[in-house]
Amino acid sequence: MINILDLFGRILISTLFLVNGLSKINNYENTIIWMESFNLPGFFLVPAIVLEIVAPIFVIIGYKTKVAAASISLFCLATAIIFHNDFSNQVQLTAFLKNIALSGGFIFLVVNGPKGFSLDKK
Repeated sequence: MINILDLFGRILISTLFLVNGLSKINNYENTIIWMESFNLPGFFLVPAIVLEIVAPIFVIIGYKTKVAAASISLFCLATAIIFHNDFSNQVQLTAFLKNIALSGGFIFLVVNGPKGFSLDKK
């Protein structure tokens, strides 16, 4: 049962990033414009998309889980600080805290790794 719950948890925590990565592909130009409004070069979008698609897949299948989880954790911290730092706006504060919480969840994976249903354990 622990292995199933671990897999289910890895799927749940990773789904957001897969969906957002695909959304960035579908809204590529608008996402670049949005990023540039924060004074970030648009070329950062490609590595963000790659990270948001590849790392969650690795977490779900349990391949290089600790490295993938650490990458997403750092990504969450960076996006919280860069994009969600207007604490006078309740939506932005909530987005900031969500990213911080997700980062913490991925740190748990870095520390504990995946359980039995993973390629890392094969």
